[in-house]
Amino acid sequence: MAENLGNSEYQLTNTMAQTQHNHVSDGLYKASKKTPEFLKVPAMKYLMIDGTGDPNTSKQFQDSIQALYSLAYGIKFGRKKRGEESDYKIPPLEGLWWSDDPKNFMDGGDKSKWQWRLMISEPDFVSQKDLTIAAEEAGKKKALPALPSVRLEKFAEGPAVQMMHVGPYSTEHTSIARLHDFAKESGYEITGKFHEIYLSDPSKTAPEKIKTIIRQPVAKQSS
Repeated sequence: MAENLGNSEYQLTNTMAQTQHNHVSDGLYKASKKTPEFLKVPAMKYLMIDGTGDPNTSKQFQDSIQALYSLAYGIKFGRKKRGEESDYKIPPLEGLWWSDDPKNFMDGGDKSKWQWRLMISEPDFVSQKDLTIAAEEAGKKKALPALPSVRLEKFAEGPAVQMMHVGPYSTEHTSIARLHDFAKESGYEITGKFHEIYLSDPSKTAPEKIKTIIRQPVAKQSS
């Protein structure tokens, strides 16, 4: 969905090039490039922020990425400085996408009406206190307009189907169609918000090599 991901101060550096994430199942950040697969996503704690608009032109979108990474690193290094548990790596950036009118995601649709939620998962031991301390410290170092809008919250996605898309974000529609067809042919219906997990930094990766896990929550079709 979004091409404007590589300009953050942190440049999406902790992606799946580093495959181990202590606080999450490794399988959540791996997916087949050939065949869609089912999985059940457990409830997880995330730093998250919501917004609206075209991610390719939106300042709010870029501000949100900066705020998330500032806090994710701030929490980790703050805990380390205080002698608290901090032996984990920052997982990839994730995004949920939706719109009041699904037609806005079709060719020629109104991207200004897109709604999104950017997220970075956190270990269960990270607390609201950690977030508050990190936000105070980050605010002292740099003006981050989106900082007050970031929250720490549990997100339970549940049953889903996913696969790896390799290529530019603009060609994702072919993989999304495969994902939806696979779910429906397997007796499931599409539910929830479309989910992307960004495994590549588009500012450093050739478009044809960009890796994105695409995930769609599903529910068993009622008989």
